[in-house]
Amino acid sequence: MVRVGAIDSPPKTPVILGFECAGEVEAVGEGVENFKVGDRVVALPEYRAWAELVAVPAKYVYRLPNDMSFLDASAIAINYAVAYMLLFDVGNLQPGKTLLVHSVGGGVGQAVCQLARTVEGVKIIGVASKAKHEAIQGSIDHIIERGSDYASEVRKLYPEGVDIVLDCLCGEECNRGYSLIKPMGKYVLYGSANVVTGETKSIFSVAKSWWQVDKVSPIKLFDENKTLAGLNMRHLMYQQGGSAHVQSVMDKVFALWSKGKVKPVIDSTWALEDVPEAMQKMHDRKNVGKILLDPSMEPKPKPATPAKGKGKSSSIDKEDKKKDEEENGSGDNDVKEEEKKDDKKKDEKKEEKKESS
Repeated sequence: MVRVGAIDSPPKTPVILGFECAGEVEAVGEGVENFKVGDRVVALPEYRAWAELVAVPAKYVYRLPNDMSFLDASAIAINYAVAYMLLFDVGNLQPGKTLLVHSVGGGVGQAVCQLARTVEGVKIIGVASKAKHEAIQGSIDHIIERGSDYASEVRKLYPEGVDIVLDCLCGEECNRGYSLIKPMGKYVLYGSANVVTGETKSIFSVAKSWWQVDKVSPIKLFDENKTLAGLNMRHLMYQQGGSAHVQSVMDKVFALWSKGKVKPVIDSTWALEDVPEAMQKMHDRKNVGKILLDPSMEPKPKPATPAKGKGKSSSIDKEDKKKDEEENGSGDNDVKEEEKKDDKKKDEKKEEKKESS
């Protein structure tokens, strides 16, 4: 979203992107008492995480459990903190409830599924691309294909509706999602992924997407016993003083990890130099789980660039052809075949002259 400008107050370029990173503390600033050099941590800076070194305010840094790897930490941090707050702080998930999750194959979607399974009797309906169904079918109860009339499918499964809808898409999905909530149900918006589906998307796409949403009055919510809510973790941390709350959530998530209740789903890991390919995979919605960058990895070898210029390439082709003919003897054979064809044509002409005479 930052890359295509579909975010409020985008940073001025050039900028190092990235909201989360994990590693060892290299140095501590004056007044920092709860961390020391060498501590293994995960950090949530606002930008600059895709670098070998990054300075982060101590309130956005979290000490890791002893046996948690840096890759797992990077895959857990934002995804599981967001998922935890969606389900328990905002959604108030209780035993036996039904949950509809959009983009269930992504990093947050898979985190939601794992955390929801820690509550007894919760039923999960997930919407995902067809290509992801096989990979995620074990984590949810019902899978619906992205792009289909999912609202009708949900009503077939649960005629009365669902208890919680988690929507990271925005736009017209808000209208459909709200219609699926049963009384005392909650519709929670936590993103606007639909605005980055195309290369030309921008902040104007966000405005257009929101314009498509039906306006719901407080009186309607009152009459229907429904709740509309939202979660923007970035705003909560960096603009609304919510760092202490995020710290408590991170402690709970790490405790669940230590007990084996959750395990991050990692789609793939890439070298920093390969970030364009990694970003394209995310942009095309082809990842199941988290995409990570690892500074210690070697970049993938790039394909050799073909020689440019017609003259050069044609001369190379001729040399290669000549070499093949010399090696395989095909050159002599071709000459002999041509000679046979010429002789045959001469004989045919002689026969025609005889007949005409």
